[in-house]
Amino acid sequence: MKESIFITGAGAGIGRETARLFASRGWFVGAADRDEPALMSLAEELGADHCSIHVMDVVDELSVSQGLADFARRTDGQLRLLHNNAGILKVGRFEEINMASHRDIVEINVIGLMTVLHAAFPYLKATPGAQVINMSSASASFGIPDFASYSASKHAVRAMTEALSIEWEHHDIQVGDLMPPFVNTGMVRSNTGKSALFGNLGINLGPEGVAAAVWNQARHPRLHRPLSVQFSLLWLMIRSAPSAVTRTVIRRLWQ
Repeated sequence: MKESIFITGAGAGIGRETARLFASRGWFVGAADRDEPALMSLAEELGADHCSIHVMDVVDELSVSQGLADFARRTDGQLRLLHNNAGILKVGRFEEINMASHRDIVEINVIGLMTVLHAAFPYLKATPGAQVINMSSASASFGIPDFASYSASKHAVRAMTEALSIEWEHHDIQVGDLMPPFVNTGMVRSNTGKSALFGNLGINLGPEGVAAAVWNQARHPRLHRPLSVQFSLLWLMIRSAPSAVTRTVIRRLWQ
């Protein structure tokens, strides 16, 4: 039986590149997304022997449970790796973003992730050496101006990762996350120009690089995996420096 991975937000960007990479290395890929045409084109590219597609909304419990059950029927109930990748981003001053958008960010990035984790647990538990890779962010390291609700949502992802890394350890399920800085995807490109941080920090990481990090995490798990040399150094500073120092650095990058 092939090793299996279930990817949310697989229709584009990081999720799509991750699906391509794992399929190319012999894994069976479950690709989930709200965008049915994008999933159909991915399935045509990867082939039915390597991929199943699942039109799924991560905040809809029935949709999630049905999607995972359909996937598990293709894998004898096994789920070696869950990649929680689905998420949205809205950049700008907190008070200038309407509350509907703030709610959507929290609903999809946090409640959606929790919904998928909850539904996936029986399949992960049934699989020896199962693993979860949550998509956190560099913005989970400290509250980031112009990214307030997104940053808060990724702090929640980081906390969920840490909690379940302990809770699920005795089920032989390893839980970790990736913490990338800005990634050159459609989601990020649609928000460029709305914060000085994009220009000051740059958008230097592509979805292929994040997909490669998913592969590395699957082979060599860590609790938190910061991506890029720049953010790895910043992560070390944040972990060791007083919060006032971190706040000053981020404030200067934001101006």
